Amino acid sequence: MTRLPGTAVDAARAEIVRVGTSLFARGYVHASAGNISAKVGDSHLITPTDAALGFLAPERLALVDASGEQLAGDRASKTLTLHRRIRAADPTARFVIHTHSTHLVALTLAGVWSADDVLPPLTPYYVMKVGHVPLIPYHRPGDPRVADLVAGHIADRAARRTPIRAVLLDRLGPVVWGPDAASALAVLEELEETARLWLLTDRRPEPLPAPALDELKAAFSAAW
Repeated sequence: MTRLPGTAVDAARAEIVRVGTSLFARGYVHASAGNISAKVGDSHLITPTDAALGFLAPERLALVDASGEQLAGDRASKTLTLHRRIRAADPTARFVIHTHSTHLVALTLAGVWSADDVLPPLTPYYVMKVGHVPLIPYHRPGDPRVADLVAGHIADRAARRTPIRAVLLDRLGPVVWGPDAASALAVLEELEETARLWLLTDRRPEPLPAPALDELKAAFSAAW
């Protein structure tokens, strides 16, 4: 087992607490819904099961090793398997966030654009910062089959050279990831805002036309 420098674990703990507090303050999470994790060396630091993200205690965050064995803190979130599988499928996914964001959950209830793309490419920043987001059919919270489905989508999109940064769990909300907290938050915020815009406009707007998408891909290497 890799020995982790205390400073690295402490820094990751502080970052998770900071992100949880910010998400709660801005209404992205409520009660004990949602979870956050960070990769530290070969191990994973994740919020405990049933933790309120706005009131996290750093020392109570669950530290688990590469095989999933708990090393410290309270019992790990029931979505630990999903977080670990995302990282196995996409090594750049060092920070993972799952929320029950209001407009994205509402989108699954009202009806997504398609199973492969829950939202149309409405704005340039959605295309550039978020990209394709598939819908994962409903399973109970923590069901390990969700991890298989998400890993499969990551592998499929990577093979098509349109890597994904997020999925949307039916009735449960988004799971987003990135190399660091700022990157993952940027995906979450743009994804939730686009869902809000689409619902506010009664899902009427047309997607950006193909020439506009081609221009974004050429100018900004957008993965669309």
